[in-house]
Amino acid sequence: MKKDVFQAIADPTRRAILSLIAVNAMTPNALAEHFEMSRQAVSKHIQVLKESDLLTHRQEGREIFYQVQTKKLKEVDKWLETFRESWEDRFSKLDELLKKNKK
Repeated sequence: MKKDVFQAIADPTRRAILSLIAVNAMTPNALAEHFEMSRQAVSKHIQVLKESDLLTHRQEGREIFYQVQTKKLKEVDKWLETFRESWEDRFSKLDELLKKNKK
């Protein structure tokens, strides 16, 4: 069953997993070393990320390496764009006010 991207990134552990593998693909065992939880718990988080299409994997021999599916993260970026425009507008107005008050 497909999971929602926002549901997947709502959990801090899953966001940490995405941050770790954004730099370089990792195996579940390598990921588990970064957390104070069992490998099975990390695997459950990986499963949620896979079900939301945020992870892809490749197999090298007996090892599976997970990596971030950046296309799927664009959904989050698109949603944030609305807020980003509002923030930029507010920051511009704040800059103008500060410059005006400084004079």
